[in-house]
Amino acid sequence: MNHLPDPLVQWHSTDDPTQPLVVLLHGRGSRETEIIGLADYLPAVASYAAVRAPIAEGRGFAWFANRGIGRPLPDSLAQNMAWFREWLEGVAPAGRQVILIGFSGGAAFAGGLILDDPGRFAGAAILYGTLPFDAGVPTSPDRLQGVPMFVAQGDADTVIPAKLLDATWRYLGAESGAETTAVRSVGGHSLDAGTAAALAEWVTGQLG
Repeated sequence: MNHLPDPLVQWHSTDDPTQPLVVLLHGRGSRETEIIGLADYLPAVASYAAVRAPIAEGRGFAWFANRGIGRPLPDSLAQNMAWFREWLEGVAPAGRQVILIGFSGGAAFAGGLILDDPGRFAGAAILYGTLPFDAGVPTSPDRLQGVPMFVAQGDADTVIPAKLLDATWRYLGAESGAETTAVRSVGGHSLDAGTAAALAEWVTGQLG
């Protein structure tokens, strides 16, 4: 296993271990300082942490090596999920509620984490990205039975292959068994105000 750097984490404010934890996972080629601002639009009854992905990618970082957009290499995904879980256990031991919010490449990483261990998380938001199909994590029917999920896609998204977006939408809405809130917009590969408001409502619902 290749050595991975210790996680760099941007907190929205100081962590309060008595609150639920929401982890924000940035997209490929981005970094934690760019997604932490999303916490400004989300309910203040949780602690928010944005983690930097471990692989250098252009001017930013990535969560896994891939074989094409939205297609993680299984070994890379597994190694980096183990790295993330080690950090998570230190800040959110068993009993602390944890929600994942991932954008684009971070959505695939969040999806891998919750598919690998559905009982560990209180839910996940898959924003403008795909689940990691054919990447070593289970995507069997009813895998996410009863798990709260949020999925947002833009009709004009040209970054993630349409086939993967469609498969993600279908799996979360009809096959996974999850309790899925699904939001579509006319925009492309970016979070708009309406989707941000819907996400905030969903997060509030999970923390209530």
